Amino acid sequence: MTDQVDLKEDVEFGGGIAVIRGGQNKREWNNIRYKIGMSAKNVGSKELSMNVATIPPGGVAYAHIHVDFEVMLYILQGHVRHEYGAGLKKVLENEAGDFIFIEPGIPHEVFNISDTEPVIAVVARSSAAEWDNIIPYDRNSE
Repeated sequence: MTDQVDLKEDVEFGGGIAVIRGGQNKREWNNIRYKIGMSAKNVGSKELSMNVATIPPGGVAYAHIHVDFEVMLYILQGHVRHEYGAGLKKVLENEAGDFIFIEPGIPHEVFNISDTEPVIAVVARSSAAEWDNIIPYDRNSE
């Protein structure tokens, strides 16, 4: 699974409305599996992207920063821990039913704290480029 798949092949276009049925898991970034979702790459959106992300049991999305875009998540399944802020010293845990908002520029690392259940979340970004404007973060840099 990589971001190099043809994302448009699964989109139905119909005069101003685009549909992806089922959104297969075809991509992966930073240990997170993504359903196809919608972005500038496949539906031509200008300011938004959205998809469903899965972190496997015990998985980690390594420390990173979203540059110049906001992220909102809705946890559908599982339990997740965010270590965030300067040096990743702050901790927040969330579970199914929780909404999460991440401001631009906030360093964070995401942990699936279950060894048996995946974390599944709807992810919306105020960037049509999805993860093109994300940079790694070194927790020892501050």
